[in-house]
Amino acid sequence: MVMDIRPATADDIPAITDIYGHWVETGTSSFELQAPDEAEMQTRFAALKQKDLPWLAATRGGALVGYAYAGLYRPRPAYRFTLEDSIYVAPDAVGTGIGRPLLTALIETCRGLGCRNLIGIVGDPQTNQGSVALHRALGFEPIGTARQIGFKFDRWLDVLTMQKVL
Repeated sequence: MVMDIRPATADDIPAITDIYGHWVETGTSSFELQAPDEAEMQTRFAALKQKDLPWLAATRGGALVGYAYAGLYRPRPAYRFTLEDSIYVAPDAVGTGIGRPLLTALIETCRGLGCRNLIGIVGDPQTNQGSVALHRALGFEPIGTARQIGFKFDRWLDVLTMQKVL
């Protein structure tokens, strides 16, 4: 089935909320402890759109199967050419070839915005090897690991920071 990657819209928020909620509740890629509701996800979406930052949606057969966005890496003006990526795939679509084209599209969109660096923050890289491999495959390089920086599901978690110079 053909996948379409397009700018996300407010109509995608319910599906985005479901996808993200699954990973918050069951995984360690996000360090949130409670899944945000649709209103909160709409607020986050609007905040990025207000700054003209990209939020992409991947669909197959009309269903949202993944999304990716880039937010500010840090709020201070000197960081204005560096963005941080986030990418999430629907649980039933993991391993079906969505991540690579979705992250590639996000990279190209960020490049088009004049972004100089894209930072990937991988929570619990020991468990989330798929995210590490995806970022590596697209030219991100590890630049540091913060050890035991998060605590979720009764265990300490590391965070791997990866960088792609655009």
